[in-house]
Amino acid sequence: MKIMTIYAHPADTITNCGGTLALHAQRDDEIVALILSHGGRIHANKYAEEWRKANPDGDVATAGLDDIVANKKDELDRAASILGIGKVITLDHDDTYATVHEDVVEEIAEQIAAEQPDVVIADHPRSPAWFDAHSVATGMALAALSRAGTYLRNLDGRDEVPVRQVFLTGLPVFNLDALSLNGLRNDCYIDITGVVGTKLAAMDQFVSQGYHGLFARKLVESYNGEAGRAAGVNFAEAFVRLYNETHGALPVTEAALAADPLTRHIAYSSVNLRGSYPVP
Repeated sequence: MKIMTIYAHPADTITNCGGTLALHAQRDDEIVALILSHGGRIHANKYAEEWRKANPDGDVATAGLDDIVANKKDELDRAASILGIGKVITLDHDDTYATVHEDVVEEIAEQIAAEQPDVVIADHPRSPAWFDAHSVATGMALAALSRAGTYLRNLDGRDEVPVRQVFLTGLPVFNLDALSLNGLRNDCYIDITGVVGTKLAAMDQFVSQGYHGLFARKLVESYNGEAGRAAGVNFAEAFVRLYNETHGALPVTEAALAADPLTRHIAYSSVNLRGSYPVP
């Protein structure tokens, strides 16, 4: 299976679905990360915070955009290597866009056509990052999927792209059943407990954003821990499937059949994250 992630910024793939990607890398699935912007202006903590010091480091405080972007790419490359992402594609657009751009849609469509992924992962358009680069990136990604799906060899010189499923991340609704909140919820959870240390190690690479160390552990404890509570495991990543799925029989998972409703709440609280994975 080939997976392609499409996100706005360098760190988004890691924070949203890094554990899931690590699991698929262990299965020898092919993973491609497409990043739309260079990320030079988002969470530039390393550079902004230097100016707050009484005696700032001149090289850091006066770094230009090229320097900041190069550092971000280096962090992303290290994180991708840790997770097992085989290919990183950066379109290097400025991360200040606020609306869908047709030329970017076409760029994404071309990358989808070139890579021919079976699965695409992107932000949910109703994530808390509404009306900013994350939601716009998803809008362009979905438009590009539609466009790539209409390619014809006799008209465009390439075949259509048969993406089988799209998984959307970042929807912070972890209710436990479909009757809550009018059915708005994540409908697919991946247990990342076994690779949570790998995800933390990848997040620890984004020092320039302040995403390493304590922040990484707090994010995983709170966000992936809450998803884990809903899933009945210690840590999980949550997804919404874009397309309906067809099964030959009712798709009750092995995890559901094995769950003990009496001790479920104890089992998903058994990992001391900061004890097992201390701040480096």
